[in-house]
Amino acid sequence: MRDGVKVWQILEDLGPEDQRWTWARLNDEERDQVVHLLEKEDLADLVQHLAEAQAIELLEDLTPDEAADIVEELPDEVGGHLLRGMDDEESSAIIEKIEDEEDKQELRERIEYEWDSAGGMMSEAALAFPSHASVGEVLDDLSANAEEYADHDVQYAYVVDGEEKLQGVLRLRDLVLTPRFTKLAEIMIGSPHSVRVDETLRELADFFEDHNFIGLPVVDDRGRLKGVVLREAVREALADNSASDYLRSRGIVGGEELRSMPLAGRCLRRLSWLAPNIVLNLVAASVIAANESTLAAVIALAVFLPIVSDMSGCSGNQAVAVSIRELTLGTLRPRDFLLVFFKEGAVGVINGLVLGALLGAVAAFWKGSVILGLVVGGALALNTILSVLIGGLVPLMLKRFKVDPALASGPILTTCTDLCGFFLVLTIAKMFLDQLAGL
Repeated sequence: MRDGVKVWQILEDLGPEDQRWTWARLNDEERDQVVHLLEKEDLADLVQHLAEAQAIELLEDLTPDEAADIVEELPDEVGGHLLRGMDDEESSAIIEKIEDEEDKQELRERIEYEWDSAGGMMSEAALAFPSHASVGEVLDDLSANAEEYADHDVQYAYVVDGEEKLQGVLRLRDLVLTPRFTKLAEIMIGSPHSVRVDETLRELADFFEDHNFIGLPVVDDRGRLKGVVLREAVREALADNSASDYLRSRGIVGGEELRSMPLAGRCLRRLSWLAPNIVLNLVAASVIAANESTLAAVIALAVFLPIVSDMSGCSGNQAVAVSIRELTLGTLRPRDFLLVFFKEGAVGVINGLVLGALLGAVAAFWKGSVILGLVVGGALALNTILSVLIGGLVPLMLKRFKVDPALASGPILTTCTDLCGFFLVLTIAKMFLDQLAGL
């Protein structure tokens, strides 16, 4: 026991960021020793400070009984979020071991919400009082339960009816400055702003951007108060969402990856994205193989093939980024196909002509061949137009078919730009093979 106190004192002195760094550098045996030395309250504090992937791994390594003890010590929103990130079988086993039936039911409900919804982010630590209660009764309750409420982020208290339906909101200053016998229904602010449990992260972010509120009450489809979602929770969720999108766009699939995770699992996660790309790249390479004679006759084309595909890919990635961003913001929908086609087509034509002219001039000057410049510049111009159109439209099509655009757009765009770029350069060059031979 004494050793556990010393261990926690060391960890507590490190601070959250250093705790994550230290935990990542412990081996499995050392982590197991720390876990079984700490009291469950201290272990729950540690779990809150760890990265999500580290915290889930810690809980998964415990027995369901041990993990349930930790989850019971966590804030509802944290425990629900971690359980949501685990396999259904493991999370269900942990919930079954929780003794309090009310807590058990609340966790079951919470893990059904999407992590980036109001229900997934809300805190159930919301102060709620019946409308018939008096100011004096509320003040007495706050005083009697001061220690419990100290852990709540209390800015407002809410008024509910007999069915727990949200009726109004109370400012704490009004409670203090109002005679004790006054009923809450007389001083509450009626019909307060609220959000449904299924409200999306983007909708919440837009609301907090337009309103200077610290938090919002969350209600179910019957108007019953379920909790409160804080501005800070939405801000953190936006940051997590951006990081997740970035990881998926770079081929890190299956959730967050940390280098402290087992080697085999990390390799499999990456290979699940890399292996299919071999097939896609072989398709692009087959175009070169089919035009091997043209490439052999005009060796200079080998220099410009990667330039054409890479420059076109960069242009296409810009279009992908804009489409994904607009889909996320809700300013673009999958059915807006023609809008994107014409908007991106205009950009593609202008940028394609400019880039094609620049690269064509370089090629003509380098080899002293205007024909080579026209071939290379024309191929880049056409491929830029195609890549921008593909980059703008592919996310819309993927979204329509319920595929994550951030994950799948990149490989599709890369394959298409490589294939089309190689095809255009070699096909146009074949048309002028007599003038280009020997370059």
